[in-house]
Amino acid sequence: MNVYEEKSLKELLLWKKEMTKEANAFGKVSKSVQNKINSKIPDKIHKTITSIIKRMVETVIAGSELTTKEAIVKGDLMIREKLVKEKIAAYKKIAAVSGAGTGAGGLLIGLADFPILLSLKIKFLYETASIYGFDVKNYKERLYILHIFEVAFSSGERRIKVYKKLLNWDAYVKELPDNPELFDWRSFQQEYRDYIDIAKMLQLVPIIGAPVGAIANYRLMDKLGFTAINAYRLRIFKTI
Repeated sequence: MNVYEEKSLKELLLWKKEMTKEANAFGKVSKSVQNKINSKIPDKIHKTITSIIKRMVETVIAGSELTTKEAIVKGDLMIREKLVKEKIAAYKKIAAVSGAGTGAGGLLIGLADFPILLSLKIKFLYETASIYGFDVKNYKERLYILHIFEVAFSSGERRIKVYKKLLNWDAYVKELPDNPELFDWRSFQQEYRDYIDIAKMLQLVPIIGAPVGAIANYRLMDKLGFTAINAYRLRIFKTI
């Protein structure tokens, strides 16, 4: 291992410890507050959000609208992660602008940011997978993307459960159906639907929506980027 790989491995080991931690008291309180906020959101809005997430999951699994560069075959870890971090920085800025613009409009316009942010997250993950050398034209690589997505935005027991799948991906992927139509995408979309960040709910509130939306989107994209880097390191370090 070179110096950069040793540093990256240390970061990965710290991340692995974080992934197996149970929800703390603050996390449980936050979830309770989140549930109360969710209960105040009109049912029509909940149904719209569920529909948006459902379409996103179906699109990823089917591979429709898939546009990304070919997987990078050569390049050491430092070069690959330099490119990934550049992508993260760029996507955070785009997400923040989107959150500020739609958040300023209150409930209905703020809702428009959900599909925008989801599409940005998925596009980022497609590009990240390719940079690390994985071909997203492969249906099972797209499933890996969905699992990264879920680890980033789930909490407590669900996060640990999905993380263990990433940790043992080589064995787990053998159990997956070869036909993408047989994958249980409904349970996945329901889990993500149940995790709607408190900050994203506040984005729907008029006046404060703009600054909150910008910060929330920036942080959510940053969290996804950090998760994706370590999720792919799990696989990269098996080959180094």
